[in-house]
Amino acid sequence: MCMTDPIADLLTRVRNAIIARHDRVDIPASRLKVAIVRILKDEGFIKNFKISRDNKQGLIRILLKYNERNAPVINGLTRVSRPGRRLYLKSTEIKPVLSGLGVMIVSTSRGVMTDKEARRHNLGGESLCQIW
Repeated sequence: MCMTDPIADLLTRVRNAIIARHDRVDIPASRLKVAIVRILKDEGFIKNFKISRDNKQGLIRILLKYNERNAPVINGLTRVSRPGRRLYLKSTEIKPVLSGLGVMIVSTSRGVMTDKEARRHNLGGESLCQIW
């Protein structure tokens, strides 16, 4: 199986697991995916994650988070920049997602960070995805 967009695969697996009300989801690991999942944890969208090594590329196990009414904390995930259409933004062009309720994940020259961090450091970059 040839995968052309691993970030879209990550977002789709998380979205499908939330719809199916699973408590966890396993995703093939990469450094970029780990950076994205770490931001999801830091921003409170997921409970936790664990990286397990195997003899291939490893797995990221994401523990999904639901509120006290058993509704998912993640309401939406969208891929912004795609392999067929990359979207690069200057620091002044990075706007808050849903008036600050959501998070845009941006790949900058100093690593993967949230839209707030990118604006604070005055960095532009590739807009990877949005989560709210």
